[in-house]
Order: sequence, then structure tokens, then C-alpha cells
Amino acid sequence: MLQRTVDRRRFLMGMGGLGVASLMSLPAQASLSAPVRKLSLHHLHTGEKVTARFWEEGRYLKEGLSTFNHVMRDFRRNEVHDIDPKLFDQLFLLQHRLGKAGEIQIISGYRSPHTNAMLRKNGSGVAKKSYHMKGQAIDLRLPGVPLAQVRKAALQLKVGGVGYYPKSNFVHLDTGPVRSWG
Repeated sequence: MLQRTVDRRRFLMGMGGLGVASLMSLPAQASLSAPVRKLSLHHLHTGEKVTARFWEEGRYLKEGLSTFNHVMRDFRRNEVHDIDPKLFDQLFLLQHRLGKAGEIQIISGYRSPHTNAMLRKNGSGVAKKSYHMKGQAIDLRLPGVPLAQVRKAALQLKVGGVGYYPKSNFVHLDTGPVRSWG
């Protein structure tokens, strides 16, 4: 009886995994099965450039994630925060969908609550409960790819939030619920 329960549980968990996978497009599934995932990030405000692997042999790599956490820090206050690894998966999927490896330009990564409040006070379009403060968002550009094309590809992934800011020349991605604006 115990063996039957375990087998049934494994079967149901496997079916749940298939259900989640079926929600993603085929290119997204294919790229997430890559044995190694790496990204090249360039923070436009600090000038820092890093290239690191963040996934290998079925697991996230602490060293790569730490490198990305540092470059995506709140540069105004020099505060490092853990960035949701799913955000790096989204960036990897986005590049795969666009067929464009290479540099991802960061306009904004993590924002401390202090920085977020300052930006809200001095401008518009900054959410009071921004996913940037949770380490779950990035504002970005991909050199050589029209912004509208980046937005379209991000929307096709159907993972997280996608904001479009053509006047400010960036696309926002986050790991929150699927939604879009702009």
C-alpha cells in the first residue's frame, strides 16, 4: 500500500510539472533545458560589466548569482540585495526568444525602499510597492534590438510583468504575476 501511495504521489507531481511546462512556449521550454545558462550584464549607471554562468547541471550557481546581485545593487546607496533567480531565467528566455545573445543593459535593478521613495517623489511611473524593492525586477535594453521587439518577445514569454517605456527607452521585466502596461 505504501509503494502505491508513493508511486501515485510521484505521478501526480510529474503531471503538475508537465502542466506548468505546457504553459510555456516551446522555445522557452527548450532554452530552460539548456545545460548551462549564462548572461552578460552591463549596468549603465555604474559602467560595470559582468558575464557569468548562473545555472549549470540542474542547479543555480551561488557565485554567478552573487556576481549578478552585486551588479544589480541599488547603486545610489550601494546596497546589495538577493535578486530572484527567476528574473535571470526570464532574461535568458528573452534572449533565446529573440535569438540574441550578448549584453543586457541595466537601467535599474534592485532599489532600496529609500531610493524608491526618492524616485517616486521626483518623478512619475514609479510604483509605491515596486518589485524592484523585492529584487524581482529589472529595467533593461538589448543593444541592437528595437525596444518594441524586446517588449513583444517579453509578452510572448507570458512570465511575470512587462512594462513598456519607449520615451525612456527601456522595458521593465519582473517575476510578479503575468500582466503588462505601457
